Amino acid sequence: MAGEESTRTAGEAGWHVSRYNLSARVPNTKMVAIANLFKGNCAEYTPIELYLLSVLEELDEYHPIIERFSRRGVIVNFDELAALESMGRMACSGTRSVGLTICPTMGCNFDCPYCFEYHVQGCMSPEVQDDVVALAERMLKNSGGKTLDVTWFGGEPLLAPQIIESLSRRLIALAEDCGLAAAKVSSAQVTIDGLAATHDATRYLRGGGPTFDRIVSNLRNVSIPFTVRVRHNVHEGNRTEMDELEAFVKQLAEESGNNITYYPAPVSGSKAADERGKQVGLLCGSDASDVSLRLEAGRFRVGRGHYCGAHGLWSLGIDDQGNLYKCWEIVGKTAFSFGNARDWDPVNPIATASKPDNLTMYLNTAAPIADEECRECVWLPMCIGGCPHKRLLGNRDCLAFRDDPESYVLALHKRIGEDKPKEPKHKR
Repeated sequence: MAGEESTRTAGEAGWHVSRYNLSARVPNTKMVAIANLFKGNCAEYTPIELYLLSVLEELDEYHPIIERFSRRGVIVNFDELAALESMGRMACSGTRSVGLTICPTMGCNFDCPYCFEYHVQGCMSPEVQDDVVALAERMLKNSGGKTLDVTWFGGEPLLAPQIIESLSRRLIALAEDCGLAAAKVSSAQVTIDGLAATHDATRYLRGGGPTFDRIVSNLRNVSIPFTVRVRHNVHEGNRTEMDELEAFVKQLAEESGNNITYYPAPVSGSKAADERGKQVGLLCGSDASDVSLRLEAGRFRVGRGHYCGAHGLWSLGIDDQGNLYKCWEIVGKTAFSFGNARDWDPVNPIATASKPDNLTMYLNTAAPIADEECRECVWLPMCIGGCPHKRLLGNRDCLAFRDDPESYVLALHKRIGEDKPKEPKHKR
């Protein structure tokens, strides 16, 4: 307790500086910004605070600065790596929500050259829809989760709006909290790849035809009752338009009165895109550092033991045939399917999987991570070893800016006090 006499130092009491601190001097000041990746906190520190941090273990265990430092996560009295590993184990089976990424169709009316998917025409049959609802019921009853989180994916899911509406009504009957306006959609994602000419050069319709003006008109002239996140798929041909497009999206939000936000995401390669023979200039590794830094700084969050839903039993993707997958980048690629909505039972997940290895190999990429370099890396609370699918393919997905922590901290520093945007729940 503050004010209580002690014969122990903070070090003797178990306090030490966090292993997951990153720092950078704030330009034109004497202040230093410190970001703690485990706590998900970034704050400024004065010279006297920095001095106290440097002699932390010599301070009295009840020194008043201890409470402030610990609240921000820059000092701890526990093993953060062990905590991350425990969080990883719990993520595999524990849940607060059942997550379903549902593809009512794998078809698409676009023909983007960098797309990682193989588009097959056809829609989810009534029988498969019945299987999806029955699976959702099994998962809700046995997971202990309090909500059902639905993401509509594809293909282009809005090519089959009647399936979205029908399944939404049935799924809402199973759980009151799920995601479309009449169907309780909380957010949507729309992709714009630059200003008009640049966008239309890559995001065109099947058979050709521009799409920029139609998308912008819908965003400007339709009252949208949920958040729309504009995703900018950044490649060598459009990376110079990031600032201009972000300003355009901000103006669009002001003109329309809609809640529209912007975020960039680097384009990487895929077999499907390579086979199209029209690959755009990719951004990979350090080439994507500026884009990746901007994206990650915009979604700074508390450290966790899992990378994505691929690390949890209660999160999965479903294609239009009812096949089940652990990653939405492989939905529709049946070689990666681990079972079918008709037969799979999460109460006995291995025995009811038609290809158990396709389930367990994803779950087993969760923390604890066997890769010693990852275990010792300061970025671990953020990346948790990177994308499970890429890791399984032998490509460790390190952060593009991992050798430039100062730039990341300063990007976070600029955002101090801002509201953090929510992750998109609908793909378009």
